[in-house]
Amino acid sequence: MAEILEIILLVISVLLIGLVLLQGNKASDAGQIITGGNERLFGVVKERGMELLITRLTAVLGAAFVLISLALFLM
Repeated sequence: MAEILEIILLVISVLLIGLVLLQGNKASDAGQIITGGNERLFGVVKERGMELLITRLTAVLGAAFVLISLALFLM
């Protein structure tokens, strides 16, 4: 059973790395506060389409990674 979980954990790890690299750079939005980009500071910017899918998939795979890692630790 542990071997199967280890393989699943490896696959999830590779998928997580790929999804994180696909995500947009959200740190550049923080720089607009300093440079005076106040028009987007309080505006609601929603993720849409592929960006929303990647964000949600990253959260699900991250939770699965934590749960499987915890299960392997407790075995």
